[in-house]
Amino acid sequence: MNVPPELRCLEHGAVLVAAPGRSVEESRELACPRGCRIPVEGGVPRFTATESYAAGFGLQWLAHARTQLDSATGTRISHDRLSRCLGGLERVSGRSVLEVGCGAGRFTEVLLAAGARVFASDISRAVEANHANLQGRPGYFVCQADLMRLPIEPGSFEVVVALGVLQHTPSPEAAVRSLSAALRPGGLLVVDHYTRPPGTGWGWRVGAALAPRSLLRHVMLTLPARTAQAVVAGLTRLVLPLHRRLWSRGPVANPTRRLLRYLSPIVDHYDRLPELSAEQVAEWSALDTHDALTDRYKHLRTAEEVAAMLRAAGLVEVEVAYAGNGVEARARKPI
Repeated sequence: MNVPPELRCLEHGAVLVAAPGRSVEESRELACPRGCRIPVEGGVPRFTATESYAAGFGLQWLAHARTQLDSATGTRISHDRLSRCLGGLERVSGRSVLEVGCGAGRFTEVLLAAGARVFASDISRAVEANHANLQGRPGYFVCQADLMRLPIEPGSFEVVVALGVLQHTPSPEAAVRSLSAALRPGGLLVVDHYTRPPGTGWGWRVGAALAPRSLLRHVMLTLPARTAQAVVAGLTRLVLPLHRRLWSRGPVANPTRRLLRYLSPIVDHYDRLPELSAEQVAEWSALDTHDALTDRYKHLRTAEEVAAMLRAAGLVEVEVAYAGNGVEARARKPI
């Protein structure tokens, strides 16, 4: 892995270099001409000393490092989702792409396969899983960094991708402004966001807040990240077999399954991911149950609100649609 041309020192904006004759993986630190030293641990430069609000995500992706990779599942689930969000993977071929919130690399590997040069980043230790999965690929770089303080030259990327990210940040609006600043004029920003039904009032919001999964999430957030991970893993092992048993019984069990899906804290992907085996679906459910019960922030926005957020950041050609996990959107930086 070589140092990408966009990489910069956070303090001085200076170009960073590895030790002479060494790659990033072989170095213990990166250096800037004004004396800053950036530690490299496990082949990954670390621009933040803390995972902050994302410690649970780091544990999640280290535990499920290959669960959602198309190369591991033998499917095109990640490929198809990314292609839909981009409006076609040809948009990244030969382009410089900043992927923020890269996780274990489900979209990183698709971007690389599509011919992009990828600068991946994540605030959490998920970068370690990403590096283990993708190290050595041409055009690949990964670092641990806060999206609000990205170690890059502003305005240097042709495409910025942030999927599964905005809703989990302290301020999605501030996050969009930071991502927009990384784009070249004419560059493309691709994001998605959790949603709520448009036009819903306080009744829906109160009902959502009192749902069993929501109430349990508030308990999980009071626990240390590792304790919460262990509790969620044990709960999933206990309850998920009931979901699978009712699923296997077919339409007769559907009313019971609907009630179980409401009362149960487990994310039930049975029926939703027909490409996967029952064992793979169980692993995805375990992963997403941890995600749903331990995320520090869970913002919701309608498509109209996401569009307004992008326009407020100065972006144009805004396109939004209800799809995937809620709202999928893309927009361009004005030329």
